[in-house]
Amino acid sequence: MPKSPAPPKPTAAELDLLQTLWPLGAATAKQVHQALLMQRPDVTYATVLRLMQIMHTKGLLIRDESERSHIYAPAQAQASLQTNLLKDLIQKAFSGSAKALVMAALKSGISKKDREEIESLLKEDDRA
Repeated sequence: MPKSPAPPKPTAAELDLLQTLWPLGAATAKQVHQALLMQRPDVTYATVLRLMQIMHTKGLLIRDESERSHIYAPAQAQASLQTNLLKDLIQKAFSGSAKALVMAALKSGISKKDREEIESLLKEDDRA
């Protein structure tokens, strides 16, 4: 059975756009542009539209062309893409070691609140 191709990896700009689109679910370029303006007031509609068209071509977005204004939606769920990106990061930057990734994250300085949440999750996992 042939191996299916790996899902495309988004660039930083594409990931920013996906972070805006995931909560919307499906939206027009205009709706995404309006949502992005809250974070990046300098972004133009033309830039958003072009990026979405490129993302569609790459397979990061799906597009419904049945209406005058095309509706775009993420091709992958947020959790699925994040898992794929995390696996790739672990392989490339940490020689496949999830422990090394976690240790690096903990050493990079996390808030006391985050540390307490992590400790709580680990304690819950020990009980299970």
